[in-house]
Amino acid sequence: MTRGAGRVADSTGNWVDGWAPVWLRPYLRLARLDRPIGSWLLLLPCWWSVGLAAVHAGMRVNFWHLFLFFVGAFAMRGAGCTWNDIVDRDLDARVERTRSRPIPSGQVTVAAAAGFLALQALLGLAVLLQFNRFTVFVGFASLAVVAIYPFMKRITYWPQIVLGLAFSWGALMGWPAAFGRLDAPAVLLYAGAICWVIGYDTIYAHQDRDDDALIGIKSTALLFRERTKPMLALFYALALTLIAVAGWTAGARLIFALGLVAFAAHLVWQIARLNVDDPLNCLTVFKSNRDAGLILFAGLALDAALPIG
Repeated sequence: MTRGAGRVADSTGNWVDGWAPVWLRPYLRLARLDRPIGSWLLLLPCWWSVGLAAVHAGMRVNFWHLFLFFVGAFAMRGAGCTWNDIVDRDLDARVERTRSRPIPSGQVTVAAAAGFLALQALLGLAVLLQFNRFTVFVGFASLAVVAIYPFMKRITYWPQIVLGLAFSWGALMGWPAAFGRLDAPAVLLYAGAICWVIGYDTIYAHQDRDDDALIGIKSTALLFRERTKPMLALFYALALTLIAVAGWTAGARLIFALGLVAFAAHLVWQIARLNVDDPLNCLTVFKSNRDAGLILFAGLALDAALPIG
């Protein structure tokens, strides 16, 4: 497939450029539906939390909740990306990988993007209101973190922490959706997910490392540089430890442990495979975190369905 008009630089071979109506493509790109990996990474902590709640309750995962979180994650990731693109439109125009995004390239006006943001937020709200009141309050609390994230890269070398707070929020959602409250296992899962996000987003940030340095954008990729692999090992080890304790306190057994071992093996593979000086390699390793997250979810779901050990 040849590169279509308006295609974002790091998006290739996707359904948006091949099948979507031409007039709709810029909006789908704003929502990152041409690159759904971010939506998956936002979704997975939600599914982990549903799985952890099922383990604790001694029953199978709630498939209705899985579906709601799927729709909600794609809607809210799209809204978050649209907000990010509105805020970062001038910076995006100065970075090679992002200057072809819909707003800096002139495909979508700021006003039109704001309207599209509102539509996505309304869809996310409609999904959120399907849950109990406590879960709705928890969901609303995430908006403050989402709103400030785009500004963090201007003031700190640790914007990945704020992204971790936002992208891991789903770990706090599946548990109260089941029990109407927050307990220690969900909080531990949230902390572990934050460490995981810091790791994988550091990998992602290495794609723009040189451009970011030139225009004054900060990231852990620039902070860690040649120490990236040891720091990834540290954050991934923290993630595994916290998730293990979350599972143990929720009553998880052998199948979860096996899933966690497989998850750990995938994270080790990422560190071994990573070449921070190769943007394509960084993107490939980053995207592999969807598979890592699905492995962990499978361990939780199967442990809940087949509690042996």
